[in-house]
Amino acid sequence: MITFQAETGVFHLQAGDTSYAGIVTPQGHLSHLYWGKQVTGQYLHKLVHLVERCSFSPWNDRNHLFYSLDTLPQEYPAYGNGDFRTPAYQIQLDNGTTVTHFRYKSHRIIEGKQKLEGLPAVYIEAEDKAQSIIFTLEDELIDTELELMYTVYPKHNAITRSARFINNGANAIVLQRAFSMSLDFHHHNFELLHLSGSWARERHIHRRKLEPGMQTVESRRGSSSHNHNPFIALLEPHATEDNGQVYGVNLIYSGNFKAGVEVDHYAQARTFIGINDFDFNWRLEQGESFQTPEAILIYSDEGLGGMSRKFHKLLRERVVRGEHRDKARPILVNNWEGTYFDFNEQKLLEIADEANKLGIELFVLDDGWFGERNDDKSSLGDWFINKKKLPNGLEALVSKVNDKGLKFGLWFEPEMISPKSKLYEAHPDWCLHVPNRERTVGRSQLILDLSRKEVQQYIIDTISNVLSSAPIAYVKWDMNRNMTEIGSPALPANRQRETAHRYMLGLYHVLETMTSKFPHILFESCSGGGGRFDSGMLYYMPQTWTSDNSDAISRLKIQYGTSIVYPVSTMGAHVSAVPNHQVHRITPLETRGNVALSGNFGYELDLSKFTASEKKIAKNQIELYKTIRPLIQFGDFYRLLSPFEGNDAAWMFVSENKKEAVVMYISVLQEPNAPIGRFQLKGLDPAFIYDVEVEGDAIGEFGGDQLLYAGLQKPHLHGDFQSKVIRLIAKS
Repeated sequence: MITFQAETGVFHLQAGDTSYAGIVTPQGHLSHLYWGKQVTGQYLHKLVHLVERCSFSPWNDRNHLFYSLDTLPQEYPAYGNGDFRTPAYQIQLDNGTTVTHFRYKSHRIIEGKQKLEGLPAVYIEAEDKAQSIIFTLEDELIDTELELMYTVYPKHNAITRSARFINNGANAIVLQRAFSMSLDFHHHNFELLHLSGSWARERHIHRRKLEPGMQTVESRRGSSSHNHNPFIALLEPHATEDNGQVYGVNLIYSGNFKAGVEVDHYAQARTFIGINDFDFNWRLEQGESFQTPEAILIYSDEGLGGMSRKFHKLLRERVVRGEHRDKARPILVNNWEGTYFDFNEQKLLEIADEANKLGIELFVLDDGWFGERNDDKSSLGDWFINKKKLPNGLEALVSKVNDKGLKFGLWFEPEMISPKSKLYEAHPDWCLHVPNRERTVGRSQLILDLSRKEVQQYIIDTISNVLSSAPIAYVKWDMNRNMTEIGSPALPANRQRETAHRYMLGLYHVLETMTSKFPHILFESCSGGGGRFDSGMLYYMPQTWTSDNSDAISRLKIQYGTSIVYPVSTMGAHVSAVPNHQVHRITPLETRGNVALSGNFGYELDLSKFTASEKKIAKNQIELYKTIRPLIQFGDFYRLLSPFEGNDAAWMFVSENKKEAVVMYISVLQEPNAPIGRFQLKGLDPAFIYDVEVEGDAIGEFGGDQLLYAGLQKPHLHGDFQSKVIRLIAKS
């Protein structure tokens, strides 16, 4: 519910258990009042408290010496009128100056929400599922409007924000910065949590105390990146997994971003997120507009776990779309680590035959099936069958795989072009590049310029031709390098710094077209694993390959960190061979399976090399996953023991009615003469009695209250890298 008090100027957004409030000041600025646990709201105007400061905080109203933008908590601040903190936006005018002053003009409250043109966003399926307030602010001098949209989703305890600039003036303006949201807390007594890492080490959890000055995470790589995720959270200093206040912000965008917090000289914290202003400009001629991506705001007074489960529900139900949103995801085998580029039809069918015997449901052919692709040095962009490897063509291979009882999936890297390719020979100017500069390659490839309509259409046409040629059920959409020489010959000189964002808009157009044209296909996003694991991609593809690092022990931190924001149903998780190809660690097949069971389960190895005992273990894993799959993919997720804090890790999945649960417990290194330990379970009904079994062996009945408050004894394990699956079923 959204209300606006005309007499006080207070606007109050109520989203389930959350309140968010601000006020339109008499001077026409939007000031922030409150974000947190739901309050009634009738006295929110009394939160306004301003005092006169020294002359170094300039006055914006000469009749009120306490009124300074340098100290006023704001909703979408500017720079140049007395606020010296980080601005949410900056506009360069035709005279070269960058001072603007938007003031309140009007607002409207609508049922549902206004669509964000060309961008992914939280969606609704009926107008009564959300409500929005749209503020129109105006800078009369330059005849430009700024729309700030706030939307509440009561069922999901979430709020979204975005901004839209409309140039109604006769002169062009240039956006130099346009964040999606900004707000000012009245204090800075927080810790900042973010998810950072690198290729094969994505989304590790980092937490630190706020200090005076600027703390940011960002990407300048042309994608959301392996290095930082477009998410930050502010936590009370003593907030834990289950207790304390947490404020989380996630950007629905897949390109360059910046998120951060600035602590000012009065100990206030300003937090913001949006498109990275580094190397960014956007020119608006008369009548043109610019829409920022959408930011999701989640508040929890039940610690990080409470915040995560709210994000999970919203992303799973209101960002992920299409017919696969609520469907169980198939168990697959991918040939990549089993064969790399060295395969032929016979080898693929051998793997498919073993997959069928084990109960696997989907066979995925990875890189190397097209053009003259025998290594990673050629053929990207040449999306036609490599007849030397597959002489009977793709349709024949798919038919034979289908005859074995498996669906068929295929790998693409549509955004790339190899300098050694027929496409590059025909269109060497189609890649991102700067005139007369060397074209930097990564993995022997360049990036197609998706800001260009003809390039977008080429991708749509060529990929569609392949997908229409055979009954393909799954596509792995990869992207294996970051952007360099970000320029486009299709844009004039004064628009070159628009290229990176225009690329993203072009990509989103391609994905919208492809997923609409082939709604039956399950698309999985990949960027060297988790280099583009973000809510923007999830809008088009309901799952992402979590990391190229498939080592089970490495995956403990990667999957645990990813779960801070993203639901398990979005994570691809596979069993691979040992020694592991990334870290060369040897772990038991049981543990590799148990870690991969906590995601969209599959195998990435040559199944024909399995021994009889390994086949038996794998078959049991597959049978177990089919039994617990709805719970894993759509149950409530609780983190129990953090791999960042100890020698073991544990998490659990609980059904909505709390009658069924699955616990994954993993011990990393064994200790001699180790103490006997217990760990508390979560999410259960304290009034229920549960039958508990470990790896199929019943260990007895336990009260839900005992499991919640006293805990369960940790499994006694022998050897390093051991694990157990614990199942709980409530007695009827």
